[in-house]
Amino acid sequence: MSKYPIIWFYILAFKISWLGWIPMVLGSHSIAPFDNPYFQFLLVLPAVGPALAAVIVTRVAYGKAQVRDLLKALIRWRVGLAWYLVAVLGPVVLLLGGQGITKFLGFPATRPEPQGNLLPLVISAFVMSLFSNPWEEVGWRGFALPHLQKRYTAWIATLIVGVLWGLWHLPLFFWAGNPMAEYSFLPWFISTVAGTFIYTWLYNGTEGSLLLVTLFHITLNTLGVVITGVSIIALATLYVLVALALVVAFGGANLSHRKRVCAG
Repeated sequence: MSKYPIIWFYILAFKISWLGWIPMVLGSHSIAPFDNPYFQFLLVLPAVGPALAAVIVTRVAYGKAQVRDLLKALIRWRVGLAWYLVAVLGPVVLLLGGQGITKFLGFPATRPEPQGNLLPLVISAFVMSLFSNPWEEVGWRGFALPHLQKRYTAWIATLIVGVLWGLWHLPLFFWAGNPMAEYSFLPWFISTVAGTFIYTWLYNGTEGSLLLVTLFHITLNTLGVVITGVSIIALATLYVLVALALVVAFGGANLSHRKRVCAG
């Protein structure tokens, strides 16, 4: 593992996570015995898969001290008020912008507006995000990104993380009844890869704070339930424009006004 930490990380992250998702996919198509609801306990695996993979590889390749440093980034809160505003208000701007593009260009909304009381849906989205997004970020931004940035420029490292992050979600598109199964894969994939540039900008700009990246991730997923009427094509278009703006404004080498964060 010490020789190829990134490769081992992705092998483990995919294996652990897909071990939880694939039974759900099979069960959703009434394939026994996976249609038994007891298999849902396996969903803990994709929730913690990226973080568990990162911890295993870090422990084996670098030792206990590096594992502590990896996890401590989740509570790195001294980053300046402006970054908190970006993490909380950024998703609002992005979703409202996507909503505006959808209406202006006449795109069909990817998901219809929910009927009835929104509160249970918002609470459900928040709780699911709270229990899964931090562990995603430990893997994607806490481990993979700084290791890749040690070898590549920020924009190339971001592209690699974005492509593999998108492919990691692939089983969800075959899970009947899952909201993501309603999306067209290509525009969703483009939006995910392009959106990864925002995460890198947040991560490098805060000198490696997973707390701020996680806050952005949780807020975006939670508000997606509230700010509806957004086409995935419109969102992909917006993310691509934002990604290009970040590269132009900060340069592809660091994607930030600070030096890119590299693994020690």
